[in-house]
Amino acid sequence: MAPERAFHSHSVEATEALGEALGRGLDAGAVVALVGELGAGKTALARGLARGLDVAEGATSPTFTLMHEHAGRVPLYHFDAWMAGREATFLEGGGSDYLGGDGVAVVEWAERVEAWLPLPRLELRLAHLGPEERLLELRVIGTGAAAGALEAALEALEPGPELLEVSPRGSEPPGAASVGDSA
Repeated sequence: MAPERAFHSHSVEATEALGEALGRGLDAGAVVALVGELGAGKTALARGLARGLDVAEGATSPTFTLMHEHAGRVPLYHFDAWMAGREATFLEGGGSDYLGGDGVAVVEWAERVEAWLPLPRLELRLAHLGPEERLLELRVIGTGAAAGALEAALEALEPGPELLEVSPRGSEPPGAASVGDSA
């Protein structure tokens, strides 16, 4: 089974910090699928990823443009699949070439375009726990050398004062706190 980790974020800044730490560990070809309700922190996570990839300008949600390309240590391709239909046309028309290519691709609302997402990929589920608090669950989907690189980036993540590691739903590793224990 692929490694899974989960974090309880107490602020937008902590969510961005997790994204930044993750971005530092990613290389070209990585695909990060962001899944979560409206306002769950997908764009905040993407902003952090951009910083971790040494992107000079801040990442903003590409909802109306479908994709923003940012220069950094490796290019960042930031997709938003919110608008039903347009994203499928974009991906079928060659946009899927950006997934797993020469940069890091981060896809907001990834569940809407799951059929186009390559394996392996890092899936990050964000859920509301309170006004500023979020549950962030990360797992690598797929196998092979590229999956190993994603697993290494996942294993390198460190919790902080506003970012507590918790047990992923459905698992109880020894010594880990559950979400209810971390509040």
